[in-house]
Amino acid sequence: MTKRLTEVAKKAGVSEATVSRVLNGRDGVSEATRTAVLTALDVLGYERPTKLRGERARLVGLVLPELQNPIFPALAEVVTGTLAQRGYTPALCARTIGGVSEMDYVDMLLDHQVSGVIFAGGSYALADAKHDHYRRLTDRGLPVVLVNAGVDELGFPRVSTDDAVAVEQAYGHLRSLGHERIGMVLGPEGHVPSRRKLDAMIQAAGWDEGDAECVERSSFSMEGARVAATKLVERGVTGIICASDVLALGTIRAARRLGRAVPTDISVVGFDDSAFMTCTDPPLTTVRQPIETMGQAAVDLLVTQIEGAGVLQDELLFEPELVVRGSTAPAPGR
Repeated sequence: MTKRLTEVAKKAGVSEATVSRVLNGRDGVSEATRTAVLTALDVLGYERPTKLRGERARLVGLVLPELQNPIFPALAEVVTGTLAQRGYTPALCARTIGGVSEMDYVDMLLDHQVSGVIFAGGSYALADAKHDHYRRLTDRGLPVVLVNAGVDELGFPRVSTDDAVAVEQAYGHLRSLGHERIGMVLGPEGHVPSRRKLDAMIQAAGWDEGDAECVERSSFSMEGARVAATKLVERGVTGIICASDVLALGTIRAARRLGRAVPTDISVVGFDDSAFMTCTDPPLTTVRQPIETMGQAAVDLLVTQIEGAGVLQDELLFEPELVVRGSTAPAPGR
């Protein structure tokens, strides 16, 4: 007990006596101090006293698929900073291969009586994935916000980049450079944002069933993209639109292994504009997601729910921006 008091007091920045008063439900403690102590208790993994367990902490979970893709740490920086400004303590939960699953993180967050959860890049974006753990959050009435698409039937508020506009910008850029044979490297078949990008490409390019050979699917890894892009290059594609910057880097690697130069022979467009894309060789032309605006909007939506001001069911779409760098050039022969 003494160790717990000491740790909680240090975490909350108060005295051990103050912690004791809060845990015993005594008067003489401000609401702000009381909240800080309970949040510290939750963050450190200690159970609340029975009489306090019914109250949610000012703790918000941010669940990410990984931290290796620079776009997710960038989003985490915006979301955690905005949450702190609003008086909430962020709990970052990043999944790892063979490690803690998204479902396990949901269990942990529920055990800690969180006020809400923001998901990015989760299984909600995969149409054929299991979604039972999301429905548990719905059953508990817990505020949730999803970043970048998601299956419609979940009913959570969503903050997304407009995939249709992203593809229109990328396709228009490649066409302006004279590329006629344009392909795509997308995520898995059931990945909702990739599906949206493909639908937009069908509209923009007027594709029919015969153009299916211009699309290849991949896991969101450079190795997967290299395999997918190799097939497109061998089919004579000269411009490739990718569903992420990581896929674009794998595509550039594939072109070089086939003896093609980027951008002289093959032009490549990414998606995200994550960190260091100006430092690649060549610097990557990509469609920039407005991560700062989207992260702030996600927090605003969550806090609105937490404060009981209602839920916005409509999906908020944010317009991306094409950033032209050195990985695109006029089509060969132009």
